[in-house]
Amino acid sequence: MTPNEDKKIREKLKQKTWNEIKTNDSWAIFKVMSEFVDGYEKLSRIGPCVSVFGSARTKPGQEYYELAENVAFKLTQSGYGVITGGGPGIMEAGNKGAQRGGGLSVGLNIDLPFEQHDNPYIDKGKSLEFDYFFVRKVMFVKYAQGFVAMPGGFGTLDELFEAITLIQTKKIGKFPIVLVGTRFWSGLMDWIKQMMIEKNGNASKEDLELFTIVDTADEVVDIINSFYNRHQLSPNF
Repeated sequence: MTPNEDKKIREKLKQKTWNEIKTNDSWAIFKVMSEFVDGYEKLSRIGPCVSVFGSARTKPGQEYYELAENVAFKLTQSGYGVITGGGPGIMEAGNKGAQRGGGLSVGLNIDLPFEQHDNPYIDKGKSLEFDYFFVRKVMFVKYAQGFVAMPGGFGTLDELFEAITLIQTKKIGKFPIVLVGTRFWSGLMDWIKQMMIEKNGNASKEDLELFTIVDTADEVVDIINSFYNRHQLSPNF
């Protein structure tokens, strides 16, 4: 990061006065509304898609980058489009695999201090830009027929647990959530089982049925297809 870029970030993040916060909040509602309207209008026409999440730091050639690309490719062969966060890493791999498979490739990017840019594998006219994480997360959930969580960081966990919570509390209908990478996710799952459920009773054993952990692209597609076949649903609802 250059000194000039660092200065821009510090200026963007500097503390605002209380009066500035109140004034900005009054007008921010219009920006929030515009992001919802734009997202609803554009995404309502995309057809059945699966959201693919994961780290922006994963590089081409690394195991999970290649696996994410293959997952996205195989999803398109079953008739699904792919939605990602639009940036680099796993997001890029997801969009790349979707394009390689001839399927729809959508990117929902977010304005960040370190200036995340669209990856080059998003279909023309299928990239949306957001300032607000919460609006972007609504779009991920509302227009996806499944979630695929590849290894990632705090953002991936945020999106994953948001979806699990909404299904657990019946705020949205159940849809398949697939975590890819047993080696990556097993430690977190052990903690959930042992500390959250067994020791403290902060969740139910049944909640573990809200998601599945797998290791291959074929397993991801089989789980999503089986879910809709089992419930006699079409993913295009």
